[in-house]
Amino acid sequence: MSYVVASKLKELVKSLGMMSSGDLGDAASAMLEEAVKKAVKRAKENGRKTVRPCDL
Repeated sequence: MSYVVASKLKELVKSLGMMSSGDLGDAASAMLEEAVKKAVKRAKENGRKTVRPCDL
């Protein structure tokens, strides 16, 4: 499943003067998924059901 809007990511990279490979969106999505899983784990460990920015 993709969590990143590939076209927006591509726009960002282009605005920074670079080109992006076709699989950049998939890699960014995988990184985001891992970060969210860690954030959920941290929130649970702290006895919360709400994931907050500080959990990232």
